[in-house]
Amino acid sequence: MGRPRKFEEKRAVEAAMRAFWTAGYEATSTQDLCTATGLGRSSIYNTFASKHDLFEKALRHYMDEHNAALADLLESGLPVKEKIRTILWWAVDPDPGEPSGCLVVNSMTELAPRNPEIAELLRRDSDRRREMLRAALEAGRARGEIDPGKDPLALAQFVIATVSGLRVAARGGTDRDGLESIAKTALSVF
Repeated sequence: MGRPRKFEEKRAVEAAMRAFWTAGYEATSTQDLCTATGLGRSSIYNTFASKHDLFEKALRHYMDEHNAALADLLESGLPVKEKIRTILWWAVDPDPGEPSGCLVVNSMTELAPRNPEIAELLRRDSDRRREMLRAALEAGRARGEIDPGKDPLALAQFVIATVSGLRVAARGGTDRDGLESIAKTALSVF
């Protein structure tokens, strides 16, 4: 009796996500995916329609995981400035088991300019994160935690752009001190 396909698919998507996150879509070969997932070519293509299909599932998995963590943080009882600090420090001090950078940011630069489906998926993800942040910032402003003259939507966009920049800087080799100085400067806006 073989392994249940759902388990195999979930494990394969997680492993493929890390492979794509590390090397990017174009540079990740089918052999790289076989190595990462532990599956043979036929198993990969029997489970997923194509490399692109597997990538899209991996990207959605990444987005779902990161957005769930963001939602949990933003719905917590912490003051809004502490929530923003936590978000920034996720980029300064990422989990040591994670690849450098961000699969979403990497996909924005690598695929979105020439792949309308991925561009739309990324746009919807960005809209979702921006709205979660805007709502938390609006609530913080209503509680007097943020200057009433500051625009929660603009602040949300600023946080997203800063985190993206931190992820790119980290992938480019910026050391922790450099990342922390960027995050501290961004936090001073609040």
